[in-house]
Amino acid sequence: MHTTHFAAGQPGGSATTFPVDESLLNQDLYDAVNGKWAEQATIPADHASTGGFMDLVDNIEHTLMADFDDLLAGKLTPANPEMAEFKKFYTLTRDFAGREQTGAAPLKPYLAKIEALQNFADLNAALVDFYREGIPTPITLSVDPDMKDTSNYALYVDAPNLILPDKTYYAKDNPAAKQLLPIYTQMATKLLTMVGYSEDDAAKLVDQTKQFDALIAPHVKSSEEAADYVKDYNPFPLADVAAKTDALDLTSAVTALLGATPDQAILPQPTYFDAIGDLLTPANFPLVKSWILVKTVLGASGTLTEDFRQVGGTYGRALSGQKQARSQEKAAYYLASGYFSQVVGDYYGRKYFGEAAKADVRKMVLKMAGVYQNRLAANDWLSEATRKKAVVKLQKLTIKVGYPDKIDPLYAKFKVDTTKSLFDNAQAFDEIALAEHFGHWGHPVDREKWDMSANTVNAYYSPSNNEIVFPAAILQKPFYSLEQSSSTNYGGIGAVMAHEISHAFDNNGAQFDEFGNLNNWWTDADLAHFKDLSQAMIKEFDGIDFAGQKVNGKLTVSENIADAGGLSCALEAAKSAADVDLRAFFINWANVWRMKATTEYMQLLLSIDVHAPAKLRADVQVKNLDDFYTTFNVQPGDGMYLKPADRVKIW
Repeated sequence: MHTTHFAAGQPGGSATTFPVDESLLNQDLYDAVNGKWAEQATIPADHASTGGFMDLVDNIEHTLMADFDDLLAGKLTPANPEMAEFKKFYTLTRDFAGREQTGAAPLKPYLAKIEALQNFADLNAALVDFYREGIPTPITLSVDPDMKDTSNYALYVDAPNLILPDKTYYAKDNPAAKQLLPIYTQMATKLLTMVGYSEDDAAKLVDQTKQFDALIAPHVKSSEEAADYVKDYNPFPLADVAAKTDALDLTSAVTALLGATPDQAILPQPTYFDAIGDLLTPANFPLVKSWILVKTVLGASGTLTEDFRQVGGTYGRALSGQKQARSQEKAAYYLASGYFSQVVGDYYGRKYFGEAAKADVRKMVLKMAGVYQNRLAANDWLSEATRKKAVVKLQKLTIKVGYPDKIDPLYAKFKVDTTKSLFDNAQAFDEIALAEHFGHWGHPVDREKWDMSANTVNAYYSPSNNEIVFPAAILQKPFYSLEQSSSTNYGGIGAVMAHEISHAFDNNGAQFDEFGNLNNWWTDADLAHFKDLSQAMIKEFDGIDFAGQKVNGKLTVSENIADAGGLSCALEAAKSAADVDLRAFFINWANVWRMKATTEYMQLLLSIDVHAPAKLRADVQVKNLDDFYTTFNVQPGDGMYLKPADRVKIW
C-alpha cells in the first residue's frame, strides 16, 4: 500500500559542472559545491524549482516531446498496440481547436447528475456509480495489499483530501490559510461561472464547499501523523464501520463494487469515522452536495478548454509559487503521458536505457546490498537474533531496474474513440482503471507491477513488497554514468540505492518482515534502542531554520534515517574501490541536491513533505561521518563540525 520515494518530486543536483568554492568546504558543503550555480540559476516561469532532478525531468520532457512530434507526424511507427492508442489520445490532447469547440459540454451530464441529488437517499442511490466514475464522495474506498498479509488484498476505507495542503493550515494562527483560501475561492467561483452558474450561485456553492471541508479538517491526520504509516493499519468489522453512519449504505456499495462483502475494513483514519455521523447529517447535505459538485468541476478542468486549464491551475500555482502555467503543448504532453504512463515508460526505457544498462545497474545494486549485509553482520548494537532476521529480509529484497519486462495489461484496455471528446475518452479510461482497481478483490497481489514509469526521475522502496525500484530516468548523470569515477557514482546513484535499501530498516520499514507483512521481528531491547537512535535523528533535524520556517524532525525522520544509512553504506562501497576519491564522493553527494525553489514551494514542502529540504540533506548527513572530517580537514569551530557525541549513527 505504501511506497517510500527517494525524492518525491524534490528537484536537486545537476550534470553541469561549476567551480567548487574550496574555502567553504569545511563551513557549508552545499554552498561550496552549489553556490556558484545558485548565483546564476533562474527558476523558469512555469516551474516552482530548478536544479538537477528538475533538469533531468526537463531533458526527458524535451526528448520525448520531440519523439512524439515524430510519432504524430508519422515519422515514428508505434512499437505496439498500446503505443498506437497513445498516439490517438495524444492527438486529442493536442487538438486545441477541437477542445475549444467542445467546451464544457461533456462535463454537463455529470453535473446534472449531482444537481439532481435532493438528500442522502438520492446520494446513496447514486453512490456505486460515483465510485465507478471517480466522482468525489465523503468516504473513499480502495483495494490495496493487506499490510499484515500482503499476498492478499484488503478494503481500505478512508477520508477525502482537504482543500488546504495539511490539517495544520486550519489552525487559527496559521497565516497561510488567509492567503490561500481566497485564491481557491476565486478560482473555484470562476470555474463554476464558466460552466454556466450565476455569480451568486457559484459563490454559494464554493462557500458551502469550504464549510464542509472545514468540518472534515479536525478529524483527519496531519502530514506528521500520516508519516507514521504503520498506524494506518486499523482493522474493524465492516459492519461496525457501516454502522457509523445511517446516511449512506456503505455495505451495499462495497458489495456492488467488489462482487463480495468483506468481513473487515481497514481505516487509516478512524477518528474521521468516529465523527462521520455528525458530518453526514440532513442539515449538512447541501454542503456535501456542493462539495461534490465543486470538486468534480475542478477535477475536470485539465481536460476541457485552455481557459479551464489556466483557471483550474491557479490555486496549485499559488501553493508552489509557480509564476505561470505550462504551455498548452507541454500540458497536452503531460496529460497524455500521464494516462499512458507505463506505455511511455516502456518506450523510454527500451530506447534510452536498454538491457545492457539494466544488467550493469543491477550488478551495482547487488554490490550495495552486499555491502549492506556486511554492515549488518558487523553491527554492534543489534542482538544476534534480530541481526539474522535483518539479513534474511535483505536477502529477500526484490530489485527492479530500468523498466518492466512487459507493459501492464491495463493499458491494452484503453481504446480511444476519436468521435468523442478528450474529456469523454479520459473519463472512459478513469472508469476502466477504477474497475480494474476494484477488480483486484479476491485475487492474489500482483508483485510484478511498478508504481512508477521508467521515465520518472525518482526511485522507491515498497515495504509491502519488500522491493526497491530504480526507474531508468534516474540512472544518468549526475547520479550515474560510465564516464564518472566510481566514487562520483557512489556519491550519486550508490547513495540512492543504499537509501532505498535503508528504507527496509527505517522507523516504518523496520516493522515489516521479509515478505512485506507488518510483523515485529525485533527483540524488545533492540527495538527500544532503535527507537532511541530514531529519536536522535529526529532531534538532529528538528527545529532547524529554513525558508522562514522550521524543519519538523518527526515528519522527516524515516527519510533522514534512509539518507544516513544510504550515505554511510555508499561511502563504504566507495572506499572498497581501487580508484577511491572521497572528495569526489562527497562533492557529488552535495551536487545531486542542487536546488533553487520559490519560497512558497519550500514552505509547502516543509509542511507536508517527508523529506528534509535538499540543502539540509546534503549538509546535515555528512556531519555524522568521520571520513568527512578527515577529507576536508573539518575542525571544531568550523560550520560543518559536529561533536563526536552528537553524530547520529544508525546503519
